[in-house]
Amino acid sequence: QWYQRRYGEFQTFQHYFKQINLSVAMAASSSAKVTFKITLTSDPKLPFKVLSVPEGTPFTAVLKFAAEEFKVPPATSAIITNDGVGINPQQSAGNVFLKHGRELRLIPRDRVGHF
Repeated sequence: QWYQRRYGEFQTFQHYFKQINLSVAMAASSSAKVTFKITLTSDPKLPFKVLSVPEGTPFTAVLKFAAEEFKVPPATSAIITNDGVGINPQQSAGNVFLKHGRELRLIPRDRVGHF
């Protein structure tokens, strides 16, 4: 009898921890965001926008949204680092953040070489 009681307590304990792990995993997946400061280099005033997106967001979507916010055509825009290194948009926002950091620059492609 005592082992049945202990087994019941163990199952309750195990169920409790499964619920905790599930809620922690859900919170981690929903709150994992990255923040970018994107500066428009073609404007002499150097305006910038701060964007927070989930880390799994395709970076092409970040590029398109930033270009639309600055009212420049997304199809003819590129994002580079402050060092002038071009960023391949075919990756996630989390990867870009890890590789290149928070501060990026948006340039219209007709201005490449003029930043």
